Amino acid sequence: MTDSSASSFETHLGYWLRYVSNHVSHAFKLKVESLGVTVAEWVVLRALFEADDVNPSQIAETLGMTRGAISKLVDRLLAKRLISCRHDKNDRRFQSLLLTAAGRKLVPKLAALADQNDAEFFAPLCPEQRSALLDVLKEIVRHHNLKNVPVE
Repeated sequence: MTDSSASSFETHLGYWLRYVSNHVSHAFKLKVESLGVTVAEWVVLRALFEADDVNPSQIAETLGMTRGAISKLVDRLLAKRLISCRHDKNDRRFQSLLLTAAGRKLVPKLAALADQNDAEFFAPLCPEQRSALLDVLKEIVRHHNLKNVPVE
């Protein structure tokens, strides 16, 4: 005899959100990796595209990441020559990050992959449904005051 007091996975919104999210995220991960970056690196590149010439702690705060995590990502992006680091001549500890020409050229390509990924996964929704889903998700984020940008 089975105990029916335990709810099934399928009765939980969180299950379905995670199910869809995992598939959307995995497909996007494969797309960006085909251009030589990780999703986390893409997030940093996109942030720098908007606010070039910022210090790593500002990026960490904007993205809700630790300074250690940003430091590792910065090192990887420097090695790939997608960003550069400028030190203050009066204080060598202070640095600002900038996209290189290669990084600035790559961001629109990665953004197009994000657009493509969304189009593929959310194609079954009409524009009104898509807008409603976006509004609901944003309301959940607002209500819970969620800050950390998803990078995985």
